[in-house]
Amino acid sequence: MKFCFKYTLLSFLLVLPLANQAQRGKTGDKTFEDRFPSDVIAPSSKTFLLVKNTVDHDIIVCVRDQYKKYLNHIYIRNNDEYLFTGLPISRIYLQYKSKEFYFEDLQNTVINYGERHIFTFFFDASMEGNFVVIKEEDFFKP
Repeated sequence: MKFCFKYTLLSFLLVLPLANQAQRGKTGDKTFEDRFPSDVIAPSSKTFLLVKNTVDHDIIVCVRDQYKKYLNHIYIRNNDEYLFTGLPISRIYLQYKSKEFYFEDLQNTVINYGERHIFTFFFDASMEGNFVVIKEEDFFKP
């Protein structure tokens, strides 16, 4: 009986780290699909926005148009990147959920036909002017 218990415990301890890793999302997952409306896609605009996550934790990025209406959202793992395609031609704002905080970038990006843009997400407390902390309700509004 002791022999069987040892191997059962050993098997459990070997599987536990795999189960923990499996709960973390992958870059490109729509983690809050049930809380947002459907994505707004304009394939004829041929626009590209590359978002790079350079911090040590995962983030969720929400793209909004010039009227702060929802366009798209995506989960990005730490030190990874995601390419948004088919964004409508507009000025866009990026909001992001980082750990338990919600932020909005104060700069807008003008998206024109066929353009490629890069946004690098980083957190530097000394550069407070680049973002504003927002409420969870503002992040999830349609």
